[in-house]
Amino acid sequence: MTNIITPVILISVIGLICAGLLVIASKVFHVAVDERVTQVRECLPGANCGGCGFAGCDDYAANLVADESVPCTLCSPGGAAAAEAIAELLGKSVGSIEPEVAQVLCNGVCDKTRKNHEWQGFQSCKGAKGWFTSPNACMFGCIGLGDCVNVCEFDAIGIIDGVAVVNRENCTACGMCVKTCPQSIIKLVPVKSKVHVLCSSTDKGAVARKNCDNACIGCMKCVKVCNFDAIHVEDNLARIDYSKCTSCGLCVYECPTGAINSFRKLKPKKKTENKPASPKLTPEQIEELKAKKAAKKAAAQQ
Repeated sequence: MTNIITPVILISVIGLICAGLLVIASKVFHVAVDERVTQVRECLPGANCGGCGFAGCDDYAANLVADESVPCTLCSPGGAAAAEAIAELLGKSVGSIEPEVAQVLCNGVCDKTRKNHEWQGFQSCKGAKGWFTSPNACMFGCIGLGDCVNVCEFDAIGIIDGVAVVNRENCTACGMCVKTCPQSIIKLVPVKSKVHVLCSSTDKGAVARKNCDNACIGCMKCVKVCNFDAIHVEDNLARIDYSKCTSCGLCVYECPTGAINSFRKLKPKKKTENKPASPKLTPEQIEELKAKKAAKKAAAQQ
């Protein structure tokens, strides 16, 4: 009996000693946690997407409390509601919040673009680009193997006709597809902006058009027709300044390749007929018309 009781007592004593040491260690090494971190964390959606630039929602909440310079508007999935709740909690100013959405700047669909070869390896854009640069003739376009689809947690992007397309209603602008795309052709753009250049090729016009029928050829027609100085051609590619663009659609009408597209339904462009110019009037005819107009006005006043 003694052989059983002695080990039990020893184990119990050791357990008590270890428990005491743990209690002492918890007191000595205790780190005070600001309760505001927990409160801020509850305001965030918990997507842990990393779109804010921090390692998940917990890290973002901790940095918001610790550093006053960290803006409370970095959580795209949470949007304005989360930003306002955090700002009220921490006594910060929300400022202007411009809703954003992911946009794929490519329209190289299957029947409009040419391919160099068929990729038979693992279905990964990053893998295909790393091995062959790109299976498409256009080195700048969407590879279409779905890395962005795999990383999206909101079912907001899919591959349609060989090109990634964003479902704007589901997109939370978390930025994961932007970070994942090896071609860097997915950008976060303002939701209110409806007109986009769906091309990322900086090849010269002839080369770009040879690779893809929908490519921007840098013809400058969009620049000339824009009334708001909102579009410019740089490195053979038209680029829109969204802070100036009004989504009027004039550049969409003018683009000869269809590289510029609009999410807003535009009216069909009216065809202008070349009317013959009116003949110039002689000074005598002008004076006669003035006299008739004056007589008509005088008769109306009587």
